[in-house]
Amino acid sequence: MKTFLECIPCFMKQALNAGRIATSDEDLIKEILNRVGEEIRDIPLDNTPPETGGLIYKIVSDVTGIQDPYQEIKEKNIAHALEVYPKYLEQVENINNPKDRIELALRIAAAGNVIDLGVEREFDLKRDIDDAINCDFKIWDFNLFYDKLSSAQNLLYIGDNSGEAVFDMILIKQLKTQVIFATRGIPVLNDVTLKEAKEIGLNKYAEIISSGVRAPGAIIKSTNEEFREVFNHADIVIAKGQGNYEALSNEDREIFFLLKAKCPVIAKDAGVEVEDFIFEKIN
Repeated sequence: MKTFLECIPCFMKQALNAGRIATSDEDLIKEILNRVGEEIRDIPLDNTPPETGGLIYKIVSDVTGIQDPYQEIKEKNIAHALEVYPKYLEQVENINNPKDRIELALRIAAAGNVIDLGVEREFDLKRDIDDAINCDFKIWDFNLFYDKLSSAQNLLYIGDNSGEAVFDMILIKQLKTQVIFATRGIPVLNDVTLKEAKEIGLNKYAEIISSGVRAPGAIIKSTNEEFREVFNHADIVIAKGQGNYEALSNEDREIFFLLKAKCPVIAKDAGVEVEDFIFEKIN
């Protein structure tokens, strides 16, 4: 997805929010805003928003000297998710029909996408999960996915934030195929890295790899060779969240995107309304 003019003030807001999380020094925050403003002035609109996002969070780290300003927030998000995880895992595993079990797990995984620090919004985790379980997805390509799953030898699952990775694990446990779970290359926002994926225990159910990306989305040209090899040859690809939608929706391969549209620009691009859930096959 390209960058729209509406993204530009959002970039500045993200820089301000990230700066305030990283430091209370107003002079440093002003320097962050100055540097981000200088950089985005010349950013081509053909760039994807995660490319600019990666630049913003690098500037925050460079100016403050803090490499993972969201570490404490990620720990809280994960702890919160793990508190409710047993309840929803039990709901899924009490279903006898395999297709219905995967469908419910997919809805729970989608609901985890509300834990998003790149968008200014409040979330109530239990409420949002229950809403996702019961709501009609605006785009729901589940039958296409389930049909492909029956013959798939492997599946690439591109993660998003650390808290929702707990709920991704519920879905991954139901998939009777080899799963490779891809994380960000370094800490960006509250996104999942190798460190958090292993702490959560995802490595018990999937092979964990790093995409190598220093941005809030799997920008293919910035990924490492290992990720590209898996991406190009996986039988199925699931990409979670808005950042991965922005980075990958124009790629020339079939991808299933699973997210909640929390941004008007993304909602418009996807042809849905803000707050709609999406499970969409593109290409």
